[in-house]
Amino acid sequence: MREIKIDKHIIGQDHKPFVIAEMSGNHNQSLDRALEIVEAAAQAGAHALKLQTYTADTMTIDARGGLFEINDKESLWYGKNLYELYNEAHTPWDWHKPIFERAHALGLTVFSTPFDETSVDFLEELGVSAYKIASFENTDLPLLSKVAQTGKPLILSTGAATLADLEEAVSTLRENGCEDFVLLKCTSTYPASASNTNLLTIPHLSQLFDCPVGLSDHTMGIGVSVASVALGARVIEKHFTLSRADGGVDSAFSMEPLEMRNLVEESERAFLALGKVQYGVQSAENESLAFKRSVYAVKDIEEGEILTKENIRVIRPGDGLKPKYFEFALGKRAKQKIPFATPLSFSFFE
Repeated sequence: MREIKIDKHIIGQDHKPFVIAEMSGNHNQSLDRALEIVEAAAQAGAHALKLQTYTADTMTIDARGGLFEINDKESLWYGKNLYELYNEAHTPWDWHKPIFERAHALGLTVFSTPFDETSVDFLEELGVSAYKIASFENTDLPLLSKVAQTGKPLILSTGAATLADLEEAVSTLRENGCEDFVLLKCTSTYPASASNTNLLTIPHLSQLFDCPVGLSDHTMGIGVSVASVALGARVIEKHFTLSRADGGVDSAFSMEPLEMRNLVEESERAFLALGKVQYGVQSAENESLAFKRSVYAVKDIEEGEILTKENIRVIRPGDGLKPKYFEFALGKRAKQKIPFATPLSFSFFE
């Protein structure tokens, strides 16, 4: 399986999961809060911080009616039109440089999701190390072409896309010179549920497109993300905030700092636990062999006495005959005196 490098991190099957903290609009239009989020992500052990680079005008137009309105009463953003939502959620472009600088100073890899060609050009000027394509842009082939031509590694979310859509997207990347890409299994609902996450897609996605894979996780908690590691996810992306109680466009399904630390630690633990196919006794288990069962004398047995269920038993510890020889030993005559609590051996009976 191909490996790719993003900044100082190697992404591939033999490497621990690369955990991305997605700031999104959780800065609540405060640069100070944005910088606090950067610091909290670094302290929580995240490997990367991700922004979104757009303005309301690069995303849509200020129109009412139809699909421009968010009319789903279950939506976190009910009652807004798209322009209002994106105006509230966007990260001002002049914040990018100080955010990038703070992230770099703290040892965080930092990159962004562009939403149009002008944002790609802007991010190139900042020397971004990689790009992320959001699920709702995974069919924007002109944008994919533009990003692929930068020569930078690319992470692509696969939410709300058919298999044909994904085949077109991957073909577009490869035709424009991009082989260093990761596909993220994603369910584009906010929040998502465990039952609609379908993690079994992850190994299939990797096999189908011959690339590293991961999970863009909108569920609550860390269980889904940790489980994804066992199925091959080597990138985990989670929205991140200082506190859900502070509000914000994505805060309701975002992870808080302690949860992020738990995710980093538990996803790495899940990765280490995968190991290899292993049978037999590991060196770490050698001392535990003493606690297996074996055949012992449970009474003093005189020379010539018959071995019975009353004077020998299968008990712990494990330094006598293996339990499978218990029935064989029954009825045999002792060749010598066998004291109480002696582990049996073949030399003790006829």
